[in-house]
Amino acid sequence: MIMKTTIEDILENIENASEFIEENVIAKFVDILTTSNKVFVIGAGRSGLVAKAFAMRLMHLGINTYVVGETISPAINDNDCIFAISGSGETKSVVSPVKIAKSRGSKILSLTSSSKSTVGKLSDAKIIIKGRSIPDDEEDYVKRQMDGNYSSLTPMGTIFELTSLIFLDGLIAELMEKTGETEKNMKDRHNVLE
Repeated sequence: MIMKTTIEDILENIENASEFIEENVIAKFVDILTTSNKVFVIGAGRSGLVAKAFAMRLMHLGINTYVVGETISPAINDNDCIFAISGSGETKSVVSPVKIAKSRGSKILSLTSSSKSTVGKLSDAKIIIKGRSIPDDEEDYVKRQMDGNYSSLTPMGTIFELTSLIFLDGLIAELMEKTGETEKNMKDRHNVLE
């Protein structure tokens, strides 16, 4: 059954998410996120939804956080950072703001599948998350099927997005530990206008 195989493939990638942890890179992420005046988070499409979920958790931690593109986002400056989530690292609506942030002296953090992408190259610190972020062409699809590799059954960026979401929740736990924030403090900052 394709559905079962796909779910197993997604879960296997998520189970291996800890492979992407490099302590020195995580320490740099934590340092930049906790010392920046403002943190801007950006992603497009489903990666944008992951970015918004992460931005909400940063806000719960008391970090001054904005989602790029929202009407209340202020100017980005040299004492700020932008956190870009892009599987390909080439999404124009992500690359352009990252270039602007870089030109203004801001720190660039990224979660991508490609260290050689535009976003990857512009980053001060990056985490590489394995995933298929760009649809493969039909020839590659048929070859992988014949070779017994069914990872392409996961639509487009699914593996990248779900693994990123889990990975970023782990980063939130790391930030909680480093900042001394508690779940109670986070609940106190949770939206009450629902």
